[in-house]
Amino acid sequence: MRIAILGFGHMGSWLARELAQAHTVCGFDPIPARVEELEGVENLKSQKKLSEFAPELLINAVPLKETIPVFEAVIESIPGDCILCDVTSVKGELPEFYRGCGHVFVSVHPMFGPTFANISALDEESAVIIRESDSNAAALFHSFFEEKGLTVFDYSFDEHDRMMAYSLTLPFVSTMVFAACMDKETVPGTTFRKHREIAGGLLSEDDYLLAEILFNPHSMKQLERVISRMEFMRHVISGRDYEEAVTFFNRLRENMGDNTVETRVL
Repeated sequence: MRIAILGFGHMGSWLARELAQAHTVCGFDPIPARVEELEGVENLKSQKKLSEFAPELLINAVPLKETIPVFEAVIESIPGDCILCDVTSVKGELPEFYRGCGHVFVSVHPMFGPTFANISALDEESAVIIRESDSNAAALFHSFFEEKGLTVFDYSFDEHDRMMAYSLTLPFVSTMVFAACMDKETVPGTTFRKHREIAGGLLSEDDYLLAEILFNPHSMKQLERVISRMEFMRHVISGRDYEEAVTFFNRLRENMGDNTVETRVL
C-alpha cells in the first residue's frame, strides 16, 4: 500500500518506521531532517510530490489543532479513493469534517505516548479504533496494532472523547498539580522522585497537545472530581480523623483493584 504521512513528531515517526517495513511510505514535515533520518521513507518536498505519489492512505499526524486545516489543504492533491486517517488524542470536530469530506476514513488513537512507552515492547499498551471508521481501513489498523502487541478497543467518537477525559485529563491534571507545587530545593525521596519523573515526561510533550487534551469538552467533569476529592482529603487531614482515613485508604485500594482491603487497618 502507498502510505503518505504528514507530521513527523513522536507518533508520526513511529508509524512511518513501522509501516515502512511492509508498505511504500513517504512523508512530509516542516523539519525535513525528521523524515530524512528514517530509512525507507521518501521525503515529500511539496504538495505536487504528494499528488504524484497518489497515496492510498493518508495519515495525518500533525499537532491536534492543525489536523483539520492540514486535511483541507491537501485534500485536492490526493486521489478520490484515498483513505484519510487521523491519530488525534481528542476527536472534537473531526466527525463533522469526515461527514463532509467525500473520503472514507479511519480514525485511530495509539494510547501510548512514545515519551513514556517502551515502543519496542508494546504488549502492555493499547490503541483505539473509532467505530464509525471504514470497515476495511479499520481492519488494516486492527491487524497492524495487534501485530505490535497492542490491545485494541473500539469506541464511537463520543465514547472516545469521554474516555480520554478520564484516562488522560485525570492523570494529566493530577500530575500538573504536583508540578505546580514543586519546590526546586526539595530533598526528594523515592516516591517524590518517581512523581517528578512522570511530571517531567508529561511536560516534555507538545504544549498544544497538552492544552487540547485539557480542553476536551468532557474534561471539566474530571476536574470537578479531582477538586471534590481534594476537598474531602482536606477535611480528613484537618480533622485528624484516623477512622475516616482508614475508610478512605481502603476505598482507594478498591479503586485500584486491590481485593485484600478487609485486612488493611492502621
